[in-house]
Amino acid sequence: MQKDAAYWIQHLQLTKHVEGGYYHELYKSALVIPQKNLPASFKGNRHISTSIYFLLEAGQFSAFHRIASDEVWHFYAGDTLIVYELEKDGSLIEHRLGSVPEKEESFQCVVKSGHWFGARLAPGSAYALVGCTVSPGFDFLEFELAKREELSKLYPHHTDLIKMLTIS
Repeated sequence: MQKDAAYWIQHLQLTKHVEGGYYHELYKSALVIPQKNLPASFKGNRHISTSIYFLLEAGQFSAFHRIASDEVWHFYAGDTLIVYELEKDGSLIEHRLGSVPEKEESFQCVVKSGHWFGARLAPGSAYALVGCTVSPGFDFLEFELAKREELSKLYPHHTDLIKMLTIS
């Protein structure tokens, strides 16, 4: 049986994510770091680590957003996913997740804390199933969804990409 996006959405019990695509939280470590032991960018206690499944299908994108922690992306199934990371100096990194190293794809990439990032499928792709691991653990308290106009002012040389990967 050929596994498609619908198969994974049902099998992994994925639900819609606010940034686009679908997700399911898999793991929250039992060990928690008290807020007083974290940098000021954290607004509360944090689990040591969290992880999710994340899926994009054709026509969807993960909107530009940023979080207070590093995030490791892991490729599992499907087609090539491009993760766009804007460094603080305005440089753009394009991480290609997939299973074809000859096309400069890798199974993992890391997005640094505080960097704006978003993702979309490579042209001609049907879907990509990935995982995201965050440490210190993810919490929506530090999740910031980019506003198109504000991000375009910060990075005017990436306006076209920002238009494609923002909701408003």
